[in-house]
Amino acid sequence: MAFSSKDLITRRDLLCGAAAGMIGLAVRRVARDAQPREKPPNIVFILADDLGYADVSCYGRPDLSTPNTDRIAAQGLRLLQAYANSAVCTATRTALITGRYQYRLRLGLEEPLAGNSDVGLPPEHPTLPSLLKKVGYSTTLVGKWHLGVLPKFGPLKSGYDHFYGFRGGAVDYFSHSAGGKDDLWDDDVPLRQPGYLTDLLGSRAVEVVNGYAKSGQPFLLSLHFNAPHWPWEAPGDEAESERLRQPGSGGLADFDGGSQKTYQRMIEEMDRQIGHVLQALDANGLTKNTIVVFTSDNGGERFADTWPFTGKKTELLEGGLRIPAVISWPDRIARGQTSDQVFISMDWVPTLLAAAGGEPDPSYPTDGMNLLPVLAHNGKPIPRKLFWRYKANAQRAVRDGDYKFLKILDNTFLFNVVEDPLERANLKERQKDTYQRLVREWYEWNSLMLPEIKESFTHSFDGQELADHFGAKKSDQMPDIPRSPDD
Repeated sequence: MAFSSKDLITRRDLLCGAAAGMIGLAVRRVARDAQPREKPPNIVFILADDLGYADVSCYGRPDLSTPNTDRIAAQGLRLLQAYANSAVCTATRTALITGRYQYRLRLGLEEPLAGNSDVGLPPEHPTLPSLLKKVGYSTTLVGKWHLGVLPKFGPLKSGYDHFYGFRGGAVDYFSHSAGGKDDLWDDDVPLRQPGYLTDLLGSRAVEVVNGYAKSGQPFLLSLHFNAPHWPWEAPGDEAESERLRQPGSGGLADFDGGSQKTYQRMIEEMDRQIGHVLQALDANGLTKNTIVVFTSDNGGERFADTWPFTGKKTELLEGGLRIPAVISWPDRIARGQTSDQVFISMDWVPTLLAAAGGEPDPSYPTDGMNLLPVLAHNGKPIPRKLFWRYKANAQRAVRDGDYKFLKILDNTFLFNVVEDPLERANLKERQKDTYQRLVREWYEWNSLMLPEIKESFTHSFDGQELADHFGAKKSDQMPDIPRSPDD
């Protein structure tokens, strides 16, 4: 094909223009990359153990003082509808570190993990710390692990650079032992160190902050206290620790010990240590660009305040699932806010990854949701649909909008948990369509999860342990056989 001189000039101009555009684009990219990038935030994730919804003063408890936890809320945002992924420890922690429903993993069937050394968090599974490391973070866990034991499992195998704490579900606050076995570690080295454990964890957390501040590298510090989990030992209660080590005492579960006062002192000591960590951030000039989260792994236990809810740990009633959750990030989150956003433990993974400039592994898609836009801008709550199950007492639940389907044994309910947080008015007959839809959706969701199995452990309280559970029996450990909602 022949071209006129005019055509040739036009083609030349187009080619030159395209080349100039490409050069201009390259120059802009170089200029952009040469600009100082916004430094990613540090993350301090503080997790209490068995803390009830109202067990800090910023959530309404009038008989104790938690000024440092309250400071986090005052500097940022307090979630009013935060949920745990489970009503017990290991299952929630599995979801918390993976960002996925715990029932996708064999470990997540344990309620909680109790002595099975063959079960744990698979080292190959992506976790919040491992995904943060991919975008340049250093990572440390101080405190409780409870996701599997050596040699197969451990924090250092699942994304943490360093670990100081204990691997099991509970230890004595003074002897740092459980069942006669020591359980305090510095990385993978067993450690003997005197002191009240809450104080030791707080002191190490301060050291971690100071060390990372000198390095200038962004960091994740997971500070997972065992407080206020049993045994009921506050600072100075060495005599109670010694009593629990004696034959016939009943051991760490401490059903013949504890009091409201002891429980409050345990919480106040944890809050004091949180204050030391916040002071370390202040002293190192890190506060403005550090995300600080404080929350609990599940609802409260026997001495907890779960008002305005009923139910406690091991139960899918609101008191077993609803948890305090506060977040501060002065650079991005305005002070003194509250949010009605429905939030669940597994949301922290995508939310914190988004803040850090990371992203989930596409081979392990998260079930949690990135809610950073809501938190950072106090935006309109995003509708959520959340599912739970708990093997003991064949418990099932769905939260969708203001409504919650709940099943315990053969008893089924529909509640509006916004208008009726005590879960008293059963609406399943008045609103049959909503009830039937939620039941059907629970079965559809459950079909995508691993089935319950006899081999997994599940815990529930019985009438001999707690007087307000009269008539309740120990779990037979058998799974509930799913039946069609039409049966």
